Amino acid sequence: MANSKYEYVKSFEVEDEVMPPNLIIVRIEAFNFDGFSDIHDFEKPNDEKALALMSSCAAAVLEEYPDIVFSYGFNDEYSFVFKRKTKFYQRRASKIMSLIVSFVSSVYATKWKEFFPHKEMKCPLSFLARVLCCASLEVLQAYLAWRQNECHIRNLHNTCLWMLIKSGKSAKEAVEVLQGTQKQEKNELLFQQFGINYRMLPEMFRQGSCIFMTQAEDVVKYNEHGVPVKRMRRKPMMIHDEHIAGRNFWNGQQYLLMELGAFENDIKKIKAEYVRSFLFENKLMPSTWIVIRIDGCHFHRFSEVHEFEKPNDQQALNLMNSCAVAVLEEFKDIVFSFGVSDEYSFVLNKDSKFYQRQASQIVSVIVSFFSSAYVMKWKDFFPFKELKYSPSFDGRAVCYPSTEILRDYLAWRQVDCHINNQYNTCFWMLVKSGKSKSEAQSYLKGTQAREKNELLIRQFNINYDTLPEMFRRGSSVFRMKGEDSMMPENGRLEEVKQKVIIDHSNIIEDSFWKEHPSILS
Repeated sequence: MANSKYEYVKSFEVEDEVMPPNLIIVRIEAFNFDGFSDIHDFEKPNDEKALALMSSCAAAVLEEYPDIVFSYGFNDEYSFVFKRKTKFYQRRASKIMSLIVSFVSSVYATKWKEFFPHKEMKCPLSFLARVLCCASLEVLQAYLAWRQNECHIRNLHNTCLWMLIKSGKSAKEAVEVLQGTQKQEKNELLFQQFGINYRMLPEMFRQGSCIFMTQAEDVVKYNEHGVPVKRMRRKPMMIHDEHIAGRNFWNGQQYLLMELGAFENDIKKIKAEYVRSFLFENKLMPSTWIVIRIDGCHFHRFSEVHEFEKPNDQQALNLMNSCAVAVLEEFKDIVFSFGVSDEYSFVLNKDSKFYQRQASQIVSVIVSFFSSAYVMKWKDFFPFKELKYSPSFDGRAVCYPSTEILRDYLAWRQVDCHINNQYNTCFWMLVKSGKSKSEAQSYLKGTQAREKNELLIRQFNINYDTLPEMFRRGSSVFRMKGEDSMMPENGRLEEVKQKVIIDHSNIIEDSFWKEHPSILS
């Protein structure tokens, strides 16, 4: 980060390390999946293609992050278990959680056409995520037993519900029929009324899906005689088992024994409240401004692979801005956002009750929505460039106790934008003129702002102050003043649709905030 007088705001960031020897689980579940499945006409109660897409995303996570050794999922949720000795991102809960939920969202949008080639993905799918800290292997075992039992309970209920609806009952009538029924009664209902033996339904529906990594032989190339050359490689394996928390299943997987350990006993009674007590949760302080800041993960490599223009690719920045607009349109508690390069900061109203101010919920739903939108909007900005792999973003939540400190945070980000952009403009002009990257770095070492401006004018005839404001100042995204009001029409109050705009003003000066007083009111 560049140095400035505003850097003190970093002191408000809170560390959230999951201390060893706690095992780390990240659980994700789709936000408003019922609505998403209705929009996309998913088969009820289970859509095999949709389930296969979720499992494919989970397998991609295990391939991308070797520290994740096991996952279990059903319907719209998946749980990812890290190896016991992981040091992934220094075990910081928000970093780990946001990165995984972002990657899943991004991959989901990227892989959509593989599973639904004739169906358009109409809106981004976002996920909620939480971190669970397992104090022992017994807690992990109890957690897995709880989730698989939940899979069975939900699937049995939903199977009955949708068979009743398909037979002609309304949703309300079907719910009333099932109210208070036990497992045996539901099984009898399915068999007697619809001729369905529940135990004969696909295992994926009843038991959920386990994915873990194994060592398998893979052909890496062919020699000059056409003989395949094989190597042992890590590959994801999917299994369906009735008792994933049982000793027989778990202790039969050598890879899991090596990375996590053995289960000593079988689970006799599932206690959901006991497992929930291990949730790693940070409730954000009331009456403070919440900032959710997201950053692209390894975006230097991403920009090189996709051949972004240096030092600034206008279309890439426009794509980021478009995603930020989509976030503000989706989440009304966000009142302002500021972005530069591969980062964006989203400001929530200080009185916001969004997800009861639970940090993990807020961060995950915003970063996953942004990630999904990024993939979906890619072709709008790069119609002739293939998205070669799924991008991901990490996120964090920080509270600022006063408007003055919040404005200093935003000023810090804009000052950082200017300093980094000025340096990068000089650096890439030197590289394009023939210098190596190390030579350009040495040339600029120790130079001040005035010297960089002189270099640009003298050597490249560039007046830095005339470069596009978006490059020099970043982008502010907010709702137009007055658009959030309620207007009378025909004797009733009707909500006016808000207009979200992108602006490149100087947000350090008071004049911007005086011109838009409603933003932080």
